[in-house]
Amino acid sequence: MRYILTEEERGALDNYKDWEWNTFNLEVLFGKSTRGKRLKSADRIPGTLPFVTAGEADEGISDFIGNNVTIFSENTTTIDMFGSAKYRNYKYGGDDHVAIVHTEALPKLASIFVTSAIHKSSHNGQFDYSKNFYAKDADALYIQLPSRNGLPDYNRMATFISAIQKEVIKDVVFFADRKIGAAKDVMNK
Repeated sequence: MRYILTEEERGALDNYKDWEWNTFNLEVLFGKSTRGKRLKSADRIPGTLPFVTAGEADEGISDFIGNNVTIFSENTTTIDMFGSAKYRNYKYGGDDHVAIVHTEALPKLASIFVTSAIHKSSHNGQFDYSKNFYAKDADALYIQLPSRNGLPDYNRMATFISAIQKEVIKDVVFFADRKIGAAKDVMNK
């Protein structure tokens, strides 16, 4: 079954409070962050490329465009002007209010973990319309990550996210089974 935890995943959930954690600088880990370019709504050509701007609605995707823009890789993290970090598992374009952290070399699940650490560090009220988050802010950002021998432990991060995903799947399966069971009971009465 897709939601049965491995021994390693169970250990990750049971022991994460005992892990070694260290502070790391984003630029040191992933190189300089980049950003997109301004593309006013009136200049956007309809297309299929997700275009990421600042905001929470639709995960910050404001449009699907056909313009010739820089295309950023999947498995990267965006941080909008308010400091809100989001994992991107698809290619996309971005405007100048979005910083791109180049996590594409990481395993997908480790990149998701890193995105959560970035969000925790960058989205705590210090950025707003009067003080925007920019790529230079991403380069200066420090995040807390599990480590081993002073280096980020990406395998542990990936295992932890895998365990969380399986726990969520298990909850959904059990919920659906209870609903189906209740519907059968009603139909049999």
